[in-house]
Amino acid sequence: MDKSNNKAVPVREGLFTTPLYPLEEVRIVGSKCSNCGEVMLGQALSCSNCTCEDTKFISMSNRGKLWTYTVIRHRPPGSYRGPDPFVPFAEGLVELPEGLRVLSVLDCEIDKLKIGMELELVVYKLYENEDGNDVIAFKFKPV
Repeated sequence: MDKSNNKAVPVREGLFTTPLYPLEEVRIVGSKCSNCGEVMLGQALSCSNCTCEDTKFISMSNRGKLWTYTVIRHRPPGSYRGPDPFVPFAEGLVELPEGLRVLSVLDCEIDKLKIGMELELVVYKLYENEDGNDVIAFKFKPV
């Protein structure tokens, strides 16, 4: 978080452990079904696999492997919050040890990406919203 007194808010509710400071200690939250073992991103009240309502929240690992990726070469439409002027970036599926693949921006030089490479979680301020709050997001970078 910035040195200002801004409040930190997640880019999506139920996505991170709390508190959101210090950022280095924040993890992605998942849910695990007590019936079938399915792991889901965020805080889920029921299982997307078997519809069981007995789920528990878990803190996901901060490391994973690159499963696949693509390069975004044109500015995305809508409320894109990246660099201006636009800079091409990679987005990929990061496979976590819990068995979940998470779609994430990849903080890496595009020509250095390799399927299977080890990545680690980076939680960071994406932007400041209209209320002056730091909006917190995540990405993965090479270990």
